[in-house]
Amino acid sequence: MAESGYSRVLLKLSGEALAGGGRFGIDIPTLTLVSEKIAAAHATCQQMAIVVGAGNFLRGALVSQDEGGMQRATADYAGMLATIINSLALQDSLERMGLSVRIQSALDVGRVAESYSRRQALAHLAEGRVVVFAAGTGNPYFTTDTAAALRAIEIEAQALLAVKNKVDGVYEADPAKEPGARRFATLSYDDALSRRLKVMDSAAFSLCRENNLPIVVFDLMAPESIARAVRGEKIGTLVSNTETALA
Repeated sequence: MAESGYSRVLLKLSGEALAGGGRFGIDIPTLTLVSEKIAAAHATCQQMAIVVGAGNFLRGALVSQDEGGMQRATADYAGMLATIINSLALQDSLERMGLSVRIQSALDVGRVAESYSRRQALAHLAEGRVVVFAAGTGNPYFTTDTAAALRAIEIEAQALLAVKNKVDGVYEADPAKEPGARRFATLSYDDALSRRLKVMDSAAFSLCRENNLPIVVFDLMAPESIARAVRGEKIGTLVSNTETALA
């Protein structure tokens, strides 16, 4: 991990991270807490981009699996719209804390967000604005994990920060099923593949591996979690071309 920290990162938040103890919608105290963590990290790393999921409202893949459920592409487009709702909520909360925020959407929603533009996103980042990428990749059948990896590579982020809820890294096995499972401090791309460890979905992981983009997996609710990650401190699991080591 970079000892001096990262100067440009992309933060991947799940939609569930905004739901708090609930399973649906946006919990305002949780949204405020998450925003405070982002603001604290921005004081150290002023080029921050964010991709937020939509699991607190809708998961296209799950909705389409139900008997009589939505057609998969339609469900995925609905999920993209849900990410725009989460992005607007995050923008409002961060701006209340004094940050300048721009939303860029892969779907055309010009009344509430800019259309995605790599050049404009880089210009915003250079000015210290937080950029929230909404609507995934703009295509069905691709997750927000894949969108996060793609956007991180496009903006030449130094790391993708994959925030988890109540999971503090990548383990040998599911710690909920195997209490003795150990956490990795560092994990190589190759070992993650050979051990079939689910770091992100396969398309997202392949993009990161092929473009040598480090992934830092950590628990959002750990003290100063995002700030510690951008400072390059040891937190969670670093997945990269490094050697694998247990914590």
